[in-house]
Amino acid sequence: MEWLEVSTEDCPVQRTLDVVGEKWSLLILRDAVNGVRRFDEFRRHMGMSEAVLSDRLRKLTAAGILTTVPYREPGSRARNEYRLTPKGWDLWPVLIALRQWGQTHAPAPGGPVLDVRHTGCGAPVRVVVECAAEHTELTPRDVTARPGAGARRRNAED
Repeated sequence: MEWLEVSTEDCPVQRTLDVVGEKWSLLILRDAVNGVRRFDEFRRHMGMSEAVLSDRLRKLTAAGILTTVPYREPGSRARNEYRLTPKGWDLWPVLIALRQWGQTHAPAPGGPVLDVRHTGCGAPVRVVVECAAEHTELTPRDVTARPGAGARRRNAED
């Protein structure tokens, strides 16, 4: 079966984008990775409306990407902080890859807004693709993609 014959109905890229593929969701994750936890902090930092922020936080929490942790400031009502779950932290390489692409192909005139470096040696962090046998820095020419075990033939009408 060739790729064009395969149904993309159950594609993992599509399923991922259904959960986190909206701009504000990715920006919330970016901020959460960098320590933002409270609703007002997200709203102020990104300049988004309360309604949109509430909706995205609800969706990310329902998907198990964020979890809520109650807190209470003295003299205020109880509220929730939003923290990444292990499932949420698994999206960190995706954010680093998007950052890496943006710095290369859509750089800010004044340089990067955030400088991400390895704590141990100080070198810049980057994303590379490797195989399970640890052959690193593969390019698209180094890999072969073929339909997997879950592939189903596309309907002729599609």
